[in-house]
Amino acid sequence: MRNYKDLKVWQKAHQMTLAVYATTGAFPREELYGLTSQLRRSAASVAANIAEGNGRRSEGEMCRFLQIARGSASEVEYHILLARDLHLLSEADFHRLSQESDELQRMLTALIQKFRPVHRELGPEN
Repeated sequence: MRNYKDLKVWQKAHQMTLAVYATTGAFPREELYGLTSQLRRSAASVAANIAEGNGRRSEGEMCRFLQIARGSASEVEYHILLARDLHLLSEADFHRLSQESDELQRMLTALIQKFRPVHRELGPEN
């Protein structure tokens, strides 16, 4: 089995998590157990679920964990939007993190599609 650290999608998720940690370090202290924690946990969950899925025995399990990672990436997207609307993120940080989140979600979606069974329509001769 391939090492999860070799997966480009995991590398992208890890980089986004590092960016989220760096950016949320400037959030107000009263958000430490609120939005800061939620955003950090959801970002870390993306990379963690990719790693866990990679360690599973079947492609079906890998796909399930990729779907969980995709859900966490959507959660990150919302928390970024909320942070911007609460004026905790600058527009530049919002756009940078949103772009990273969007790209990560596209990568996860593409990888999930590779693990799903291909449904072929039966032709009239079948």
